[in-house]
Amino acid sequence: MAEEIVNRVAQSKLITFDLEELYPEGERRVLDIKEWLYEGLILREKEFRFKVDEHDWSQYADSYVALTCSSDAIVPGWAFMLLASKLQPFAKKVVRGDSETLETLLYQEIIQSLDVSSFEDKPVIIKGCANKPVPENAYLMAIAKIQPVAKSVMYGEACSSVPLHKRK
Repeated sequence: MAEEIVNRVAQSKLITFDLEELYPEGERRVLDIKEWLYEGLILREKEFRFKVDEHDWSQYADSYVALTCSSDAIVPGWAFMLLASKLQPFAKKVVRGDSETLETLLYQEIIQSLDVSSFEDKPVIIKGCANKPVPENAYLMAIAKIQPVAKSVMYGEACSSVPLHKRK
């Protein structure tokens, strides 16, 4: 007679924390200003302002935007501030940097405002696999937020987790 298989993971108090579930929906856009510079290297204010004024900013409606310059140009801070001021009425969020910086800052806001009271004195596993672009820094922010309240913190899946922290 075969014994009944018991799913001990389902019966445990283990809480799975999936950063992918916090992923903010919306289009991500990167605006590279290299083409707006003279020979891709020099910001000439008059020409730059002309390109800014001619640009269709409405195309960034409800998007998350990263402002960058892919050339080795020295771009004054006011240039990115000017772009941000044009994007402000349209974009959900504007950052200076690349896609990774954008995702990291989005997750930083989310994790900082996260209520972790449900993790108090419980074992928590931070899910490791994601199909969405969860930045590596989000995992570091997650453990910093969860560790002070959780009984233990692990990484991975319930069937193959790596212990990271256990309160003494």
